[in-house]
Amino acid sequence: MIKSELIQIIADKNPHLYHRDIENVVNAILGEITDALASGNRVELRGFGAFSVKNRPARAARNPKTGTTVSVEEKWVPFFKTGKELRERLNS
Repeated sequence: MIKSELIQIIADKNPHLYHRDIENVVNAILGEITDALASGNRVELRGFGAFSVKNRPARAARNPKTGTTVSVEEKWVPFFKTGKELRERLNS
């Protein structure tokens, strides 16, 4: 599912709301999650899961095409851990 499909599903279930308002709400929610992660905070949506940021330290890696050693810089990556209710629903 992509963002436009999510917006359309919500619009279909709520015909009394304007499509542009739904789009603004979805964008605002995703923007707030992004801003929280960018500032190093954890975002928890009970029953769904938790978003956090993990550090990947610098390391030496190998270029698979040439076989030469390259250095990979330290980076921060988003991480998602599913909530109990979501895990149960997926495995039922």
